[in-house]
Amino acid sequence: MDKIDKNILAQLQRDGRQSLTELAERVGLSLSPCHRRVRALEESGVIQGYRAHLSGRALGLNFSSLVFVTLREGHQQAVADFEAALPRIDAIVQAQRLFGDPDYLLMVVTADLPAFQKLYDEALSRLPNVQRLTSTLVMKHVITDRPLPLST
Repeated sequence: MDKIDKNILAQLQRDGRQSLTELAERVGLSLSPCHRRVRALEESGVIQGYRAHLSGRALGLNFSSLVFVTLREGHQQAVADFEAALPRIDAIVQAQRLFGDPDYLLMVVTADLPAFQKLYDEALSRLPNVQRLTSTLVMKHVITDRPLPLST
């Protein structure tokens, strides 16, 4: 990956909807070489897809919580069962497995506190192999969906 590829990636992170013509102009390439590079970045898995960035607030998802999960058991099947259950809960928008205690960090979004409480009681607490859930409420989102740092 050279400087031009990194510049292409930086431009696409800023605006994934720009046309290939606009992208080529911004990175100083003609259309065909730019298109070949983008396709190669897609095929190699560097570019994993394109999506719209939505406003949770505009959609009525005004409540965010970080939920720390400690598992009862840490063996391979228990971890696999827990992780397989996570995608079934749409309100979990991020999930990371951690070293140490707790075992997982979940980012959860809901409309409000009552919706979070219902989700907590009816879904999160029933995830397989959960020993303990600890949650903290997000006061303010300071940095969200920041582009990955690229040296261009």
